[in-house]
Amino acid sequence: MDFFTSTDSSLVESAGPISVSLLRLDPKRARLTSLLSRGQVMYAEPVLEMATRANALAAVNAGFFNIKNGEPVGLLKVAGELVSDTPITKGAVAIWSPDYGPTRLAFDQVSARVEMWVLGELGDAAHAVVPIDGVDTTRARGKLMLFSPKYHVDTDTAGNGVEWVLSGDPLMVTSVRRDVGSSIIPTDGIVLSYGGLELPEPLKALTPGVTVELRRVWTSVHGLDGDRLESADHVVNGAGLLRRSGVPLTNWEAERLSAPTFVTARHPRTMVGVDRRGFVWFAVVDGRQASSVGMSFADLQRLADRLELTDALNLDGGGSSTMVVGGKVVNRPSDSTGPRAVSDALGVTVR
Repeated sequence: MDFFTSTDSSLVESAGPISVSLLRLDPKRARLTSLLSRGQVMYAEPVLEMATRANALAAVNAGFFNIKNGEPVGLLKVAGELVSDTPITKGAVAIWSPDYGPTRLAFDQVSARVEMWVLGELGDAAHAVVPIDGVDTTRARGKLMLFSPKYHVDTDTAGNGVEWVLSGDPLMVTSVRRDVGSSIIPTDGIVLSYGGLELPEPLKALTPGVTVELRRVWTSVHGLDGDRLESADHVVNGAGLLRRSGVPLTNWEAERLSAPTFVTARHPRTMVGVDRRGFVWFAVVDGRQASSVGMSFADLQRLADRLELTDALNLDGGGSSTMVVGGKVVNRPSDSTGPRAVSDALGVTVR
């Protein structure tokens, strides 16, 4: 693991003060892990605290999230489990980080959804396929949500809904709870939660003893295979796939990045990438302060050029941009109150 800093003003299009923190990782020696705030989806906390809990040598902030409640707002797969889905394709990095063998990364613009196949009491052929409207997120009226053990101890829902507790392998409905809320999530199962008491027809079949199968459906823009995404240990969303297989991207319509200032204005930024030698890079760019003006996407592309990155992804930025090395925050986050609490991070440990 090698740590560098740069104040090279030629990295930005029109010269200005800049401060960049860089971390280079040998994939044969370093493992990457997606870290959840407090170990759960429901919370937010600073990157330093997540890194300390995981005994990580280094970490950076990762995916985008709802700053009001800490829930991820894009795609997030942690230790093989999908804890946040999205119908919109977003830049993402898939990570394979085995106990033995090198860490591998793959980049694309990806979306994911979950389907529930209702199999019946004997586990026979599916007689209903029901789309899940959201994974580990706030329940909405008329929507069916899935809550995994990584969400929280319970679903944190109010009444005026129906919840099904499922456990085992295959998943089996063990109880149905009407107009109660906050069902305990079994460690070996899930809870399905529907907003409202009038159930659509397919959900009426979910009675105790019925078994179901959950299937994840992956979509990618540049051909990253669904089976590979399914096998990944972690998948982390960003907003702005900058490079893929050596080709710079200049159009982000597939990601619906409609606000021009998000792309063209200078902001604090966090980026992950892989160079042509196979080394993994983290870059955190300070911004919104006199000592560093931040970077636009064009500036990030320039930085990717200097680092000879073949693949690169813009992660969450702004006040979230934080790099931790050796138990210390090594950059200057832009929030006046200090490092921002975030939903998730990418941690580094030594194999």
